[in-house]
Amino acid sequence: MSNQPVIELVNLRKQYGNTVALDDITLTVRANEAFALLGPNGAGKTTLLHILCSILQPDSGTAKVAGYDVSRQPLKARKKLGVVFQEPSLDDRLTVYENLNFHCLIYQVPRRERKQRIAEMLELVELADWRDRLVRTLSSGMKRRLEIARALVHDSKIVFLDEPTVGLDVQSRARIWQYLTELRKRRELTLVITTHYIEEVENCDQVCIIDHGKILVEGAPEKLKRDYGHQMLRVVARDAEVGAAILARHPDAVAVGEEVTLPVGEGRFIDDFLGEFGSRVRQFSLESPSLEGVFLALTGRDLRDVAATGREQTYAFGRRGGEHTR
Repeated sequence: MSNQPVIELVNLRKQYGNTVALDDITLTVRANEAFALLGPNGAGKTTLLHILCSILQPDSGTAKVAGYDVSRQPLKARKKLGVVFQEPSLDDRLTVYENLNFHCLIYQVPRRERKQRIAEMLELVELADWRDRLVRTLSSGMKRRLEIARALVHDSKIVFLDEPTVGLDVQSRARIWQYLTELRKRRELTLVITTHYIEEVENCDQVCIIDHGKILVEGAPEKLKRDYGHQMLRVVARDAEVGAAILARHPDAVAVGEEVTLPVGEGRFIDDFLGEFGSRVRQFSLESPSLEGVFLALTGRDLRDVAATGREQTYAFGRRGGEHTR
């Protein structure tokens, strides 16, 4: 298997007004890796993906995909890419087959190969029996599977998956990852994944955590857990007053709804905590080091949601209108 770089970013910078979205990002993704990009919303992940897809131009620095500069050779770079966007981008007035066929036409897949590739992809994502159904009749999970098939049908070597399982039920999420695992066994394929579900990327080859446009850490999951992970104590306070007291007593704690998560310190930390708050919490649990714990330790907060900027909304509208034709 080749282990050559397929994505190379050098001193990449992008700024919107006074807001720095990407701050001199330098990064390498190698062939056949599953590469996870984690960060709170607004950290710069979507801007980075838009630059790699040649939807946005960087202010400075270079970005290469499969050896092609995305600013100077966007069409050649795009032919190597498959993209599963966070927002739905299928044409629900067309059938399952018509969506894939139209995508093949855009990417100039030879006619003699088109039907075979479509059939293979539909079998893989278990949609062969639905090939002639309108997309609007599919469930959310089935639509996501179709988007994965579409990202791969033109024989892409690199696939960007922007929140591929967001909004799906647990079973659908598990099946999506099953298909992706099977794909990586069948063909040389590099995956670049962003997700809100940190546990989903525990088996990725490399994980990069980004916030405020900067790379905080990068490495294999086990190494990150070894270097930055802590045991985490999760508690649910009896009321808001107790929760506030825990946060005041432990500045490194993070509150998400009623739950408070804090890294376990040395010595008698747990005994001391329970001695102070044990009678005032409804439940508590102790967890081994995890990527989520690493994320919380480095960013100081959980994944957060923010509204899309006007510029992002414009690009999202452009995508749904057919970004591949531009």
